[in-house]
Amino acid sequence: MAVLTLVGARERFVKAQTSLPATMQLKFPTRTQGDSYGALIPGLPEDLAKVCLALVPRSYFPVMGAVSKRWMSFIGSKEFIAVRKEVGRLEERIYALITGDGGKGPCWEVLGSLEQQNRMLPPMPGLTKAGFSVVVLDGKLLVMAGYVVDYGKECVSDEVYQYDARLNRWAALAKMNVARRDFACAEVNGAVYVAGGFGSDGDGLSSVEVYDPQRNKWTIIESLRRPRWGSFACSFNGKLYIMGGRSSFTIGNSRFIDVYDPILHSWTEIKKGCVMVTSHAVIDKRLFCIEWKNQRSLAIFNPSDSSWQKILVPLTGSSITLFSLGVLDGKLLLFSQEEEPGYQTLMYDPTAPAGYEWHTSTLKPSGLCLCSVTFES
Repeated sequence: MAVLTLVGARERFVKAQTSLPATMQLKFPTRTQGDSYGALIPGLPEDLAKVCLALVPRSYFPVMGAVSKRWMSFIGSKEFIAVRKEVGRLEERIYALITGDGGKGPCWEVLGSLEQQNRMLPPMPGLTKAGFSVVVLDGKLLVMAGYVVDYGKECVSDEVYQYDARLNRWAALAKMNVARRDFACAEVNGAVYVAGGFGSDGDGLSSVEVYDPQRNKWTIIESLRRPRWGSFACSFNGKLYIMGGRSSFTIGNSRFIDVYDPILHSWTEIKKGCVMVTSHAVIDKRLFCIEWKNQRSLAIFNPSDSSWQKILVPLTGSSITLFSLGVLDGKLLLFSQEEEPGYQTLMYDPTAPAGYEWHTSTLKPSGLCLCSVTFES
């Protein structure tokens, strides 16, 4: 039925071709008998078939993935996201990790718009863990390592799981070379980097490794200059930035920033760092942090000149002191990590005129938010 609907709409899409960007102009090659074998939609040119699938609402993606292996492969590809973007159907969604009910482990929830209800993801595979890290890569969520809660912090994991938001399913990926918890991770130039943390013996780690999604392989690269744990990472201008956390139990917090250049395969250091950070997010090449010592202000880092500025968080909508940061449509969302009746999500718009940056939003998780990530699909 879905195929018939899309084929019947061919005339409308052909008429709309002139409104597509130059990179999406469709070509109709001369076909011979047998050309339609293995086609996305039999009887349609491949470019037009891709546009048809990209125009379908995202709620149908899991069903579409079950139609055929070709559809599943296309929906899970980078090209699918590119075509969705070209035809103006790319959507952002926030996936929040919230506390589980009745003592259960944390679970993932998709935050709906005003017209939609929040939706729960299938449970994460494996044993319940803490101290793990998450990152978004090619429209997929990676949950990495951590320690098994039932067995304590000495039971550190090297497991990596991937959730495909378009097909609504989890899968196991290649394991890390080093089991670790409480480590930094970020996506840089289409690869995932993990650094530092605690190892299986409880000692601080300086090892760093990178994940290649094309080969499904982790590779050890040059280590940090010193062990580092409880830190976080982000990407700026094609480089990996690691900041916050600690390097020693006796010296104290780490204010320096470790910067890795994937092209030169080397580390450098910036002195102007931050201390312990409870949550962070990146918007328009700027880093927004909430530091452990001051939950009612935002610390904003500009990598172009390594400068910091502070912005006070207003009391409007909430008087809590623990937040988890999220990003949607270029705006910063402050989700609650504490129970509070009548709580409203605070929203900061960095592009708004002075005095009009702060608002409240009805968008919020159904439980306490531990962290969140933003998907485009």
